[in-house]
Amino acid sequence: MIRIHHEGFRILLQTLIGLGIINALVIWLSDLEWLENLVLIISLIIYGLVLQFFRNPKRFPPQGEDIVISPCDGKVVSIEEIEEPEYFKKKMLQISIFMSPLNVHVNRYPVNGKVKYSQYHAGAYLVAWHPKSSTLNERTAVVVENPAGVEVMYKQIAGAVARRIINYAKVGSRAVQGADCGFIRFGSRVDIVLPLDANILVKVGDKARGGEQILAELK
Repeated sequence: MIRIHHEGFRILLQTLIGLGIINALVIWLSDLEWLENLVLIISLIIYGLVLQFFRNPKRFPPQGEDIVISPCDGKVVSIEEIEEPEYFKKKMLQISIFMSPLNVHVNRYPVNGKVKYSQYHAGAYLVAWHPKSSTLNERTAVVVENPAGVEVMYKQIAGAVARRIINYAKVGSRAVQGADCGFIRFGSRVDIVLPLDANILVKVGDKARGGEQILAELK
């Protein structure tokens, strides 16, 4: 059975009502059975696509103070050293994961700990794989301090299609590794910012599995 994320309940209901009205009008106004069947098939496909977008599969996160797990499903598109300007203000390692519209779009805490920073930034809507999307696009930035005192940042970044970032992380709240921390609608990107001495366990091109795959080990 498909588990649906609660962020999709309203949209799924609206989509169902809208498609139902369209099909009812086609049946009422047309005597063409092939047209009625075509509209029904297209409606089922559209609803199926929306349904799969809001799916929320159960994941079984590994636990450990020294590991960082993927906050989302998607493709690793970049691993690089950056000058982080917002919070750390120093050189850090960044892993970027691109989420296509077909990926699961639930975001999950990459580490256990305490939320130290949570900030929303308005911005542009460059395509999510654009190198400047990390600093120019609409985004949220969250920093979690793990039990060992190591701080990890993750950023939810809007793309050309995604226009709704949902962030559950509040400063002072507890972060549970693998638990829901937000949602991004219709394709986007998540960046994970780590200390320079982190041991990266993935490479560019890898498919990340949110809430389960270990991206790095912290020292």
